[in-house]
Amino acid sequence: MRRARRGVLAALALLALAAPAAHANPAYRSVIDAVRPPAPGLKLQVLGFDQNLQLVNDTGKVVVIRGYDGEPYARLLPDGTVQVNRNSPAAYLNEDRFGTAKPPASAGADAPVAWRTVNRSGRFVWHDHRMHWMSTSTPPAVTDESRRTRVLDYTVPLDVGGRRTTVHGTLWWVGLPGGGMPAGAVIALVLLALAAVALVLV
Repeated sequence: MRRARRGVLAALALLALAAPAAHANPAYRSVIDAVRPPAPGLKLQVLGFDQNLQLVNDTGKVVVIRGYDGEPYARLLPDGTVQVNRNSPAAYLNEDRFGTAKPPASAGADAPVAWRTVNRSGRFVWHDHRMHWMSTSTPPAVTDESRRTRVLDYTVPLDVGGRRTTVHGTLWWVGLPGGGMPAGAVIALVLLALAAVALVLV
């Protein structure tokens, strides 16, 4: 019985880890082209094809990520503290891929900043709607799904030590070889099936 319960917990833990990947779309590639002006010690990376941005702050300065209306969304302090502004609409809109969550009435571009510490790693991973295609339909720019096609250019504004810095990126369509279900969705379904089997064993 205990072994079966451990199996359930392990399967559910794996499913939780795979959940973000299941929302990534391998038919796209989001690419960071430049950070202008450059900020030494600022490290950015795209995770999961077009799913998340990762920022590591080794600048020795306060780095602020701006939300969709220019409001402070998140900040990374020099000591590694990472905080999110709970009054930023982006804190709620970024909870799912298509921004369907409704921010509370207290959130807004002009609302007082309310920082909440989320970790102390000096690393922040977030979903940013500026870096992906906000629809389940194929972008109009893609006229041949077998060809690599530029979908859109995007920018993400940051403040580094009080100085405005901008991340410039490009979203590309690369297609799925042979079509089929995205790999992330397949993994999630397999793990869900494993969790179901474990529950039956219990």
